[in-house]
Amino acid sequence: MSHHPVDIYTKFGCGFCVRAKRLLDEKGVDYTEHDITMGGPKREEMLERAPNARTVPQIFIGDTHVGGSDELAALEREGKLDALLAG
Repeated sequence: MSHHPVDIYTKFGCGFCVRAKRLLDEKGVDYTEHDITMGGPKREEMLERAPNARTVPQIFIGDTHVGGSDELAALEREGKLDALLAG
């Protein structure tokens, strides 16, 4: 379904991350998960893409920074997520 690449930055044991991935899975969206539990270069990449991000998940659809799980769910409730995914 997704035409834009979807990236999600997560940490082990994060319930909000599980919730966001479940929504994407239910919609049949392919995404790339970056586990930043131990920090490292992917955490630095996330902070470069979203300098004020202090929590996970951080979700990107193409170049658009969606935010976290709550923001993703809000887009779905508002009927805006499919359009963002399709571009």
